[in-house]
Amino acid sequence: MLTLSEVEALARAAHAGQRDKAGRPYAEHLHAVAEGVRARGGDPEQIAAAWLHDAVEDDALSARWLAGAALSDRTKDIVRALTKRPGESPQEYAGRILATDGALLVKEADLAHNAAPARLAALDPATRGRLREKYARMRALLGLPEPA
Repeated sequence: MLTLSEVEALARAAHAGQRDKAGRPYAEHLHAVAEGVRARGGDPEQIAAAWLHDAVEDDALSARWLAGAALSDRTKDIVRALTKRPGESPQEYAGRILATDGALLVKEADLAHNAAPARLAALDPATRGRLREKYARMRALLGLPEPA
């Protein structure tokens, strides 16, 4: 099985050169989500999934790679649950997350970082507003409270 350090290195390498919407290195987001999972009491399988939560969706790693990776089945299931599918509704996506053991905590940490005021402040007003609404809708579908 891959160690958390190996998963982190793999995720950083897979997303190397990728930037978020604010132009920051994408690895900063992955690190923030992994730390958010850890701070919320997540276990090593959830922390590994946090590092990899966007890898398949962003084509940084393939679904085939994930299937054969030296990761627990639970970690793989969480990554699959968090991978949005083409044409999928937000309701379908939220339902899959809620049905997958351990996925909600990872998504909660992902949404918390995505919606962080400092992160959103770096975006233009239209994008900021659109994303705030998108994240609020997803939190509602998942039964998560609004951030304090």
